[in-house]
Amino acid sequence: MDDSGNFPAIGQLARPRGRPKVSSDEDKRTLIVEEARKVFVEHGYAGTTTALVARRCNISKQTLYKLFTSKEELFAAIVVAHRRMMLALPRPQEEDLPIAEALHQIFMIDIGDAEDEERAAFIHLVMREFGQFPELRDVLHEEGMIRSRQMLAQWLAEQEARGKLKIADHESGARMLMDMIFGGMGPPEGQAQAWPDRNARKAHLERCISIFARGAAAR
Repeated sequence: MDDSGNFPAIGQLARPRGRPKVSSDEDKRTLIVEEARKVFVEHGYAGTTTALVARRCNISKQTLYKLFTSKEELFAAIVVAHRRMMLALPRPQEEDLPIAEALHQIFMIDIGDAEDEERAAFIHLVMREFGQFPELRDVLHEEGMIRSRQMLAQWLAEQEARGKLKIADHESGARMLMDMIFGGMGPPEGQAQAWPDRNARKAHLERCISIFARGAAAR
């Protein structure tokens, strides 16, 4: 919001001075998804409407519906974008890092404070409202959890093929890692209640990765 009380136009959202005006629908989609994610976190899934998102972006509902036909489609786009904040995959095929170090990078344990807060807030939203909305569960399974788990399982399979680890079930291994890491990142009670500070949480996540890496190490 500027000094006059008006919201910035969609082409001005999160754009430094001097950057060319947004011209493509894809650029508009990216900006809307970013702003809509904040609205969902602030108001919850039930409390978020397309009218609210359009107002926050200072665009008409018609413009919003041109790019996203429903709230569910908009949320699905947010989940897809958010997936890239959760897992740094795919990785270079010939990457030569110890498993623990590679997993540290995949789960972005050292992500910056602002990005970490955004990621944790969205995880907390999902965990809080996951059970209430069937359409939300479908989107999260198809675009978020399942796809992320598939990508991680594929990476584990590639590492086993390279002789870097030994694991009986790649899908189970991916599920185990995601349960440990994402459970630590966004516990139901929230980070402020779960951890005294960010360093304590980071140490916990690193222990989780270390235990997994040792247990799955190639013999």
